[in-house]
Amino acid sequence: MSAKQLVFDEKARQNILRGVEKLSRAVTVTLGPKGRNVLIDKKFGSPTATKDGVTVAKEIELECPFENMGAQMVRETASKTSDVAGDGTTTATVLAEAIYRNGLRSVTAGASPIHIQRGVQKAVDAA
Repeated sequence: MSAKQLVFDEKARQNILRGVEKLSRAVTVTLGPKGRNVLIDKKFGSPTATKDGVTVAKEIELECPFENMGAQMVRETASKTSDVAGDGTTTATVLAEAIYRNGLRSVTAGASPIHIQRGVQKAVDAA
């Protein structure tokens, strides 16, 4: 059984942010009618070209476990958007990155994470 890694405070937040950014950067290029294809290397068979944000997101696994946590959060956002709306996964990814980045900025400036979460939930409920 492997030992658990523990990271706290700013270092943890920055690792998660890097994971969010890496996944978002890979998915964002597919946004809109002028979006580009992403080539995905498969363990078996030939590579796949796609312009679907959720497909790109599902294929990304990061080596750093904390960066991977950030990527997993955004991947879940894209997946739920695909399940509910059927489309808009790239836009959801861009929004998730912006929400995390701005929330992190507020927490770093001293805001309560609980208040930020409640504010985001109010915005979701109003939409």
